[in-house]
Amino acid sequence: MAVRLNVRFKVADAREAATRTKFQSLVKRGTVKEVARVDSYLIDAPLSSSAVARIKEVLFTPQTQTCSVGIPRPPRSLAYAIEVGYLPGVTDNVGKTAKEALESVLKRRLKAGEEVYALKTFFLSGVLTKKDAERIAAAEHNPLIERASVLSGAEYASKAASEAPRVELVAGAASLEVNLFVPDEELLRISKEGIAGPQGRRGPLALPLEALKTIRTHFHRLGRNPTDVELESLAQTWSEHCKHGIFSDPLDEITEGIYRTYIKGATKKIREEKGKDDFCVSVFTDNSGAIAFDDEYLVTHKVETHNSPSALDPFGGAITGIVGVNRDTIGFGIGAKPVINVYGFCVGNPDSKQKLFRDKEGTSEVLSPARILEGVVRGVGSGGNESGIPSPQGFVCVDDRYSGKPLVFAGTVGLIPRVIRGRDSTKKKARPGDLIVVVGNRVGLDGIHGATFSSVALDSRSPVTAVQIGDPITQKKMSDALIKEARDKGLYSSITDNGAGGLSCSVAEMAKEMRLPAGRQGGCVVSLEKAPLKYAGLLPWQIWISESQERMTLAVPPSKWNALRDLLKRHGVEAAVIGTFTDSGRAVVRFGGKVVMDMEMEFLHDGRPVQFQKSESPKIATAPAPAPSKNLSRSLTRLLSDPSIGSFSFISSQYDHEVQGGSVTKPLQGRGRVNAEATVTRPLLSSQKAVVLSQGYAPWYAELDSYRMATAAIDSAIRSAIAAGADPDHLALLDNFCWCSSGSPERLFQLKEAARACHDAAIAYGAPFISGKDSMFNDFKGFDSKGNPIAISVPPTLLISAISVVKDAGKAVTLDFKMPGDLLYVLGETKDEMGGSAYYSKESGLSHVLHRGAVVPSVAAAKNKELYRRFFRAVKGGLVASALSIGRGGLAVALGKASLGGMLGLEADVASLAKLPADKILFGESQGRILASVSPKQKKAFEKIMGDNAALIGTVTNGSRLIVRQGKKEILKLALSQIAEAYRKPFSAFV
Repeated sequence: MAVRLNVRFKVADAREAATRTKFQSLVKRGTVKEVARVDSYLIDAPLSSSAVARIKEVLFTPQTQTCSVGIPRPPRSLAYAIEVGYLPGVTDNVGKTAKEALESVLKRRLKAGEEVYALKTFFLSGVLTKKDAERIAAAEHNPLIERASVLSGAEYASKAASEAPRVELVAGAASLEVNLFVPDEELLRISKEGIAGPQGRRGPLALPLEALKTIRTHFHRLGRNPTDVELESLAQTWSEHCKHGIFSDPLDEITEGIYRTYIKGATKKIREEKGKDDFCVSVFTDNSGAIAFDDEYLVTHKVETHNSPSALDPFGGAITGIVGVNRDTIGFGIGAKPVINVYGFCVGNPDSKQKLFRDKEGTSEVLSPARILEGVVRGVGSGGNESGIPSPQGFVCVDDRYSGKPLVFAGTVGLIPRVIRGRDSTKKKARPGDLIVVVGNRVGLDGIHGATFSSVALDSRSPVTAVQIGDPITQKKMSDALIKEARDKGLYSSITDNGAGGLSCSVAEMAKEMRLPAGRQGGCVVSLEKAPLKYAGLLPWQIWISESQERMTLAVPPSKWNALRDLLKRHGVEAAVIGTFTDSGRAVVRFGGKVVMDMEMEFLHDGRPVQFQKSESPKIATAPAPAPSKNLSRSLTRLLSDPSIGSFSFISSQYDHEVQGGSVTKPLQGRGRVNAEATVTRPLLSSQKAVVLSQGYAPWYAELDSYRMATAAIDSAIRSAIAAGADPDHLALLDNFCWCSSGSPERLFQLKEAARACHDAAIAYGAPFISGKDSMFNDFKGFDSKGNPIAISVPPTLLISAISVVKDAGKAVTLDFKMPGDLLYVLGETKDEMGGSAYYSKESGLSHVLHRGAVVPSVAAAKNKELYRRFFRAVKGGLVASALSIGRGGLAVALGKASLGGMLGLEADVASLAKLPADKILFGESQGRILASVSPKQKKAFEKIMGDNAALIGTVTNGSRLIVRQGKKEILKLALSQIAEAYRKPFSAFV
């Protein structure tokens, strides 16, 4: 019988007060009087009473906590008890850490099948009904990954024991042959629902009909059917998530595909034009892109998305996203150290009361936007904070069209020496005879079909097994062992992340990229029974494609294996040899001595049939332009309180940005603590050089003009970085396309136009793309609360991330006004460009429509580039006191943020900016503009550098008001207190 140890505080537990507030918001006011919390550890192993006594000592702090054995005693006033724990097989990080502590005390490893599970119990006092308690339990757990029991006081009193959530797998055939000589209808069912097995369909393969027929033909020529392992492996490798077919295949006249033509093509041209000034070192060929930091180091950058998993389990999806992109950094070259994390969350309105369901019967409810936001924020925070990586930079974008499927962006910057042990650190190749070594976590059912699941729309068939939960503690130990020691000792030849597709992709990709003489191809021989498992009974196809987290795949020379194994063991990191790299040109996989996969590498990687795609220009919805607001001050407060514009300090304040000690400019800037749009960090503390990071996005323009949407995203990212002090001639970009209904001709047209814009703008700015990612099917298909079918697609969304290197971190610029008397300048041109503006959306109540007579903002890249170069000269000369990119909400929003940041007032006259109505000057979203403040002492020097690119509009005051005139007419007047109240209104429920 399992032993249960229970820990509770004997002093005030702040978690209980917060939980009571949360629970009380779910039921009738005054219903929940008190909440008591108990954290329990269920030890599923035989233990003596003396062993239990020793274990107790490491699980609690006697000064502040108590620890009991057995069922925890409830308070006398118990109304209901709610107990929450993970379902069988779900990663339990708390239980895993407790297990390690237990093994340390016992001085032995637990046997196979012996585990420790974490539980939390809430004791509720008050006048509650069973329905109240069940509503609270539903909000406190996610049924896809957790179990919850609700017991009345009487029921709890009779509770005698706790059941361990053991994984019990039904034995099945080691491998199956799959007959593909079936009607097209059955092939499509295999694609959508998976291979049929004893326990039913396995989950989506997400292969087009033509791809399945290509596989059928290939194996027919071999005189046999494919095995399930082979078919699953092909599905992972050929998935949209891994192969990016939509970006790679011909689209209309773009015969080379939009990726090669527009994204890769732009970078190639830019690098050629830069010549000896090219700062790119590695682009599009590794897990991350890399640019020069200085003569000795490179900085890497990669941004990933984890959208589909985050829709099912926000915490698990987000933490997996951030630790996964950390591994992309560790897997760059022969290993880069993660030094900065970035994030971005596109979610539905947290205040929305709309209910969505995956099934018509309404039994499988989609998590609310508020629940999703809370989960993804906690997930990225846990992943970053527990990994010891600062997370200074991020954003939140709110739109109802993200309600069905959120977009969760997670990125990591790495640092790596150019040369390690006399070897170019970016070069890595496995060699024939190298051992295939898996390092880190064990393999489980979590993450199965993650790659194929992310290649289709979210609906009722979405597999629960695709959900993973990252373990940052295990990964931190692995990262330290590899990057701080094994790498510099030269104990491996190559390394890569064991991510999408699990072993099936990481091993096969390393084999494909082996260092071989001409005419020979890499291969591998794998014995799956040697892979460390979380529990017994996994089938070979499950072991091969599982995406269980915190794993890296290494190529290790046999002579180095013992040293590597011993080093990893000292760090508490598990490693196993599962095979050997060969020069056979074949991927051979065995299980228990039986061959379950034997496939040519060429077919595995290059056999996917090409899809010929056609696009069609979409129709654009229009609406009458709203009448000019009669109260522009009220319009500004409405915009500042928009969750896509206002403060998300509740995130910034809980994410550690000071760890590693390199933070220069902060995520919350000025006395007024305003969210920064760019941050500056020193990744190498012995150097004054710094990395500037920013992000740009404009999904509100997507349905109106996707070309201009993309150019706005690029200009926004570049402009925000420039405003923080970035060098425009040492700046690189990353692209993350998150599209919807990507098979439709209209969406393909928008995609093509956005990619074309990336090409044009990148070349114009001389800013190369170094890495990118696309996520193509961000759609939800389900039902509303009345059982009516409903489909929700995200707006076509392009995130552009910018990374730049500056020589002197001391010259970095923040957004907040600094001193009364400083002069205010608007840099760039203000034009009549109101199409898709936040102001028009608010005033009309209609978003993602083109208001008649309005123009979507365009980007004059050549002109902007000259302005940015001049501004950078001013920054280097120490002439700029503050700067802020003018973006969503226009000049008025920028003035409000800068004033609030410095807790200083301003007086301005905007008449000189343009001959336009006041609302268009204040709220137009013309690109290429920066709001800057300059000391009067620097006026002459600043204006000399900026020339006619700068318009002096006013001064910073010592007052507490923002006053804006147009000539003699006062058009805006607000107290700083009003600005602060509006700006801090969004997400107040999360604070």
